[in-house]
Amino acid sequence: MYKVDLNSDLGESFGRYTIGSDDRIIPLITSANIACGFHASDPVVMMKTVNMVKEAGTGAGAHPGYPDLMGFGRRNMNISHEEAKAYTLYQISALGGMCKAAGVKLSHVKPHGAMYNMAGKDYELSKAICEAIKEYDPSLIVMGLAGSQMVKAARDMGLKTAEEVFADRAYEEDGSLVARSKPGAMIEDEDEAIARVVRMIKEGKVQAITGNDIDIKADSVCVHGDGEKALLFVEKIRKALTDEGIEICPLEEVCR
Repeated sequence: MYKVDLNSDLGESFGRYTIGSDDRIIPLITSANIACGFHASDPVVMMKTVNMVKEAGTGAGAHPGYPDLMGFGRRNMNISHEEAKAYTLYQISALGGMCKAAGVKLSHVKPHGAMYNMAGKDYELSKAICEAIKEYDPSLIVMGLAGSQMVKAARDMGLKTAEEVFADRAYEEDGSLVARSKPGAMIEDEDEAIARVVRMIKEGKVQAITGNDIDIKADSVCVHGDGEKALLFVEKIRKALTDEGIEICPLEEVCR
């Protein structure tokens, strides 16, 4: 039996600005990556998102990023090991405290945006992030790009890992995501995106942007919750995975 987690980056509204359809997406996924205030969100939004996750029974994860509200955490930053560790610990602690108050178990951590992509190729940055996670709670699952340095660093430190794949993103031959600024970075056709996901789960393969197949492991599939058609796509991918005999289940069951 094939098993996979469905995750989405959520809780990214800020003040009077609303992003995404969190209330409708959360019941359809198994893991919610909740923004922690650095790249998006605010304390009120964080608390509301934790409560929505609790009501739906969806797994709660911290989604720490660079301190870059204006750039939505998608701009690269040159920070020290000490800063990376402190930024991560600060954000996990903030969300973890809200989860504790609400009676919700924090299950995982997934870095956001530029921090995620940079850590995917930078072992030392990944190590700093993982040190913060381990010191906060060594039982937390580290979610990182499949085959990346983030996954390697987490494993080297004895942490549980979830290798993540993306339904709507193209891949380079080294397993990294094609930069959004490049043509073909986004998979626009929903049927193609779903077919790619099914193949990643069942065959452990995906076609890179060069046309060559690369190996990939899919513990969790990221489905974005802020697109115009996000809700319909999540419903569609859930049905397709079920039809293919793939069980959608929480990270704890996938990463045993």
